[in-house]
Amino acid sequence: MTARARFILAVCILALLMTGPFVLTAGLVWLEAGEADRGRLIDAVVPHLPLGTLMTIAGFAVGMAVVRNLFRQYVRGLLRMEEHLKLMLGANHEFRVKPEGPPEVQALSQAVNALAQQRDELLQDVEAQISQAKHSVEEEKNRLAALMSELTQSVVVCNLDGRILLYNHRARQQFRALSDAPAVAGGGELIGLGRSIYAVFERNLVNHALESIQHRLRRSATQPVANFVTTTRAGQLLRAQMAPVLSVTQGEGGERAITGFILMLDNITRTFETESKRDQMLHTLTEGNRAALANVRAAAEMLEYPDLQEDLRERFRTVIRDEVRAMSTRLDETANEFADSLKARWPLEEMLGADLIAAVQRRIENVVRLPTKLEEVDETLWVKVDSFSLLQALTYLANRLSDEFEVREVRFRLSAAGRLVHLDLIWSGQAMSTETVMSWELEPMRFGDENSPLTVRDVIERHDGEMWLEREKVRHRAFFRILLPAAVPQEQLDEATILKGESRPEYYDFDLFNWSDKSRALDDRLLTELTYTVFDTETTGLNPSQGDEIIQIGATRIVNGKLLRQESFEQLVDPCRYLSPESVQIHGITQDMLKNQPTIEAVLPAFHAFAEDTVLIAHNAAFDMRFLQLKEKATGIRFDQPVLDTLLLSAVIHPNQESHRLEAIAERLNLPILGRHTALGDAIVTAEVFLKMIPLLAAMGIRTLRQAREAAEKSYYARVKY
Repeated sequence: MTARARFILAVCILALLMTGPFVLTAGLVWLEAGEADRGRLIDAVVPHLPLGTLMTIAGFAVGMAVVRNLFRQYVRGLLRMEEHLKLMLGANHEFRVKPEGPPEVQALSQAVNALAQQRDELLQDVEAQISQAKHSVEEEKNRLAALMSELTQSVVVCNLDGRILLYNHRARQQFRALSDAPAVAGGGELIGLGRSIYAVFERNLVNHALESIQHRLRRSATQPVANFVTTTRAGQLLRAQMAPVLSVTQGEGGERAITGFILMLDNITRTFETESKRDQMLHTLTEGNRAALANVRAAAEMLEYPDLQEDLRERFRTVIRDEVRAMSTRLDETANEFADSLKARWPLEEMLGADLIAAVQRRIENVVRLPTKLEEVDETLWVKVDSFSLLQALTYLANRLSDEFEVREVRFRLSAAGRLVHLDLIWSGQAMSTETVMSWELEPMRFGDENSPLTVRDVIERHDGEMWLEREKVRHRAFFRILLPAAVPQEQLDEATILKGESRPEYYDFDLFNWSDKSRALDDRLLTELTYTVFDTETTGLNPSQGDEIIQIGATRIVNGKLLRQESFEQLVDPCRYLSPESVQIHGITQDMLKNQPTIEAVLPAFHAFAEDTVLIAHNAAFDMRFLQLKEKATGIRFDQPVLDTLLLSAVIHPNQESHRLEAIAERLNLPILGRHTALGDAIVTAEVFLKMIPLLAAMGIRTLRQAREAAEKSYYARVKY
């Protein structure tokens, strides 16, 4: 029963106590009296009835005032004390109950404050011991952070879902350069803790690399890594080396499961651009000198005639001198322009040929559903390949054989051929024409759900190889022979040598290794497990439906229960209208500050990418969301993710407090207020408030997103509309 209901019940009981005995006595007297006595009673009572009624009403009013005062001093006072006790136990240990009210309540307040003081002294002692124990760990973590920050190579650590768990500053800079979007809010939408690496890399490419690493682990390889090259959406060329993150404990058979992966990235776009430019220059140089050499040859031949007139002889000599001078100039220019350029080729991965064949078998059997077998596979051969594109090409060929020639089985053969390797794809069936082979080579590879712009010819040329069709007439078979570059076998290091020293320390504070978006519905996820985007807006006014516009968006992120201040979004917005002097006094943003800033049509897509796959949080979220909703039609951007409002949650946690303004909540939770009335400053304060609210909500039994939303919707403030 709520406090208001108890108060109404107390008033009703008081009314019954004051009027009940009088009414009951009068009723009994009336029943015992005769008709004559009843007449005399009426004559005696009626003249005094007004005075008695007034006295009864006055007594009832005095009694109600006394009950109300007692209720406010004892019941409401104790309810406020309960909320204050929860603050002392949870969000604000320094909070103390102010002794007020009757002596009994004041004495209780003093006793509670004394207990809180003893509790704080014990906590300080425990925290001192914990701090001492953590000191060495913090030193090691600081060494790791310093090492990561000094690395010139980009490093990104992900879990198996592709969620980013760790990255260094170099990776952040590189990912910003990879973005094909306009530079809005620093361009930091691609990378961040909890974000998906698949915003940059193709999922199939990463899965293929993981599969290759898993296969090498099964073969007990000492260095199970995978290398690949890929292009980003912005057309950048990345070279990546992937290494696994293995579980601490061993599973069945003594194997350690892969729990994530490490990517070391290099942007090699400029290298390839340099090579392409050099090749174009060499082509121009060759074609330009071809005509000059023809002129020199012709002039030299004419000089051999003994009866050639002297003036013509001199003219031919001049032609030779001019052409040679022009050729020399072109050669000098080419040499100067490319003196410092490095020769670059498409990076290929060295791998054991048997591993490549095994990967091809698995892929064809899984994708094409075509049985495979082996013939004469040399286990000692190493090849130098781009395994991803080569697997695509071989799977594409097997798919065409199955669909168009009804081949029911393919076989593989791998043999040495000097400095090259022969990889044969063999099948039995009807003959195939050379024209068919050529058409297959030149068509883009499309099969199943895969759609690659590359052709088989592109893949073969990437390996500087060849491919042709051969027939075995005696055995009624045919095969595609593919020439691949051979590689020097990798030196296998002695495992005892690797494990001789201390193994490298593992610094993992990444609960995200156990996180999967598909494990359960979002509404049933714990508040402590979700990823949040906490945001705020500054506007030209308070009436979004009447033309007021957003002039600034600020946001920060909460991942794994931690506020990531370094991953922020802050952008001024040109509202395409004048600012009122009143609004400038509140947020401090002037008309000059908004000149040359992007409009909301350019900013909202970037903010939407920043907040993707997260729960939105704002203080008085109905106000901010209304501004965003009104821009859906103009921008085509819709924010349809769940939203939590710290204003409503405060009313859930502290229903008896008079104010739920952001400043009042922060003061109750003992949070400093810095940077107010800037969008990012308000977002950071709101994020800190929400983190303090999570344990308070848990104490009330509100632990999941669904429970938080349902509780917030029942509060009074949820009815406010904009």
